Order: sequence, then C-alpha cells, then structure tokens
Amino acid sequence: MSQQPTLPRNPRIVVIGGGTGLSVMLRGLKQKPLDITAIVTVADDGGSSGILREELQIPPPGDIRNVLSALADIEPLMTEVLKYRFNNGTGLAGHSLGNLILAAMTDITGDFVTGITELSRIFAVRGRVLPAANQAIVLKAEMEDGSIVVGESTIPKSGLAIRRVFLEPSDVKALPEAVQALEEADAILFGPGSLFTSIMPNLLVPDLAEAIVKSDAVKLFVCNVMTQPGETDNYSVSDHLAAVQAHIGHQLFDYVIVNDGEIPPQVECLYAEQGSKAVHLDLDEVTRQGYKVIADTLVLFRTYLRHDAEKLSDHIYHLVEDWMLRKG
Repeated sequence: MSQQPTLPRNPRIVVIGGGTGLSVMLRGLKQKPLDITAIVTVADDGGSSGILREELQIPPPGDIRNVLSALADIEPLMTEVLKYRFNNGTGLAGHSLGNLILAAMTDITGDFVTGITELSRIFAVRGRVLPAANQAIVLKAEMEDGSIVVGESTIPKSGLAIRRVFLEPSDVKALPEAVQALEEADAILFGPGSLFTSIMPNLLVPDLAEAIVKSDAVKLFVCNVMTQPGETDNYSVSDHLAAVQAHIGHQLFDYVIVNDGEIPPQVECLYAEQGSKAVHLDLDEVTRQGYKVIADTLVLFRTYLRHDAEKLSDHIYHLVEDWMLRKG
C-alpha cells in the first residue's frame, strides 16, 4: 500500500490584510501546522488607533492588536482584557486597553516593530505579526466624481463610489522583514477584510507589491461574504478581483475562496438595513478570467455574519499542502 506523501516542513504562509475578518480567519489557521506571518495595514486613522497615531506619532495599533490577540496562546479572559474599551474617563474614553499596551511597549522599547515582537513573546503568539511599514500611512481615495477623500475612516462615509485608492507617501518603504517573509512564502493569502481600506493599503506599498508579483507561492484570495456600504456596494466576486488588478496591474491570485452557502432571509434583512447584501458569485466570469474557485458554505451567524474559521482554514491548508506536494 503506497504511503501518502508528507511535507518536509510546515508550509510558510503570509496572510495580508486587517480588520475583524482577518482575525477570525487567523484563529482557525493557528490550529494548523503552518508557519504564519501576518502583514497588517497601518492606514487606520479612526477611533482609538487614530488618536494614538496622532498624539504619539506611532503607527495605528488597532489592527495589529486584533491580530496579536487572534494568534496568541492566552486565556479567553486575557483576550477580553485586550479588547476592553474604556467607556469613561477624560482622555481614556473610547480607548482599547490593548492599544494602550502596544503604545506603551513601543515607548518602552523605542520602536513599534520591537514593541510588537516583545508583546508577541509575552502572549505566546503562534507566528509573526508585522506592520506593512514602520510608519503610519495616509490612505486617500479618488471618487467617481473626481473628488479626493482623505483618511481610511472617512472614505466609506463619503457616499460616493470609489474609483481608486492611493497612499501618501506613495513611495513608503515596506518593513524589510515583511518583504523577506513574502520572498520565502509557500503561500500568500489575502483577505477577508475591507477591500479598499484594509487589503489594498498593503498592496499599494511598492516593495510589498513587487515581492508578491515576483513570488512563485500559491496566492489565495478570500472574498468577503457581504458587500460593504460606501466601499463595495453591489460588488460581485469578479468586481473585487477586477479592483485589485486595476490597482496592481497584475492578476495576482491563483485561487479564489468564496461562500456559496445560503444566508437566512432574516439575516439578509438585518444587513439590508445597513445597506449591505451578499456578494454575488458570478462564477462564469471569475473562471473566464482564469481564477480557480473554491466555493463552499463558509459562514456562521451569531451577532454578525462571520467566516467559519475552521472550515475556511481546512480549505486553505489543503490547497497549500497540495501546492507544495506538486512542487516537490
């Protein structure tokens, strides 16, 4: 009886994005035998992150904190502590305790990246968490009417369709460790998350984009389940892919992972009240463009619709494992 071939080592996977969707997925991926590096956006300028970014002149800590928490081996109560947001107190109200800890660690170590590394050690993080750059960047959007909207948190509120997004400074330097991780990756995974304000800011960092395009890793795109008001209104799966290609100038992905499970009508109604609906899977168009599609029921509903982290990470791991075995 022939033996199933085994991998010589854990696959090296780089996950790119930001926001809640990325954290949900990472909670599933950390259970797999994977060497994970998460590259996280530093374009956030809203809420607690925006205030700390402005007052302390540090990259925004919020998305980094979420990812650290997702990959950490800590008690559930400690996760809640990191997420805790002060409701009262002059200067404290609105701040997340995890953001303040990361800001303090940056001050103690003298560097944002070193602060993340030290917190990762304290929280027994499974993998590495890296900012896309060691400085805050400003995200701008040109809207369909030609107007320019400044700021990641402001763009979705403009009420206008997005033509393109771009960074200031446009020549921002990527963190060298992030570039190296991409060069050594067996797989590069994008999303889920806000297309224009969480995923795209990473792809617009020139050094990162160049490393991704050159890489012979398998490249996977996890499409959002629902459209995002002010960002991807009425977008289909192929619209998401076309937006990335228009910005980067290359067809980046080998596989697209999408939900094709039904969303209960009452849940659709809840989201419709917020101007959101299920992302339409236009399968013929996506495959015509040369993408391989993995479609499955990938959603769970609790308070919000979320990706089923266990099922999603199973698909991702099997794709990466097959890719490595084929490469030999």
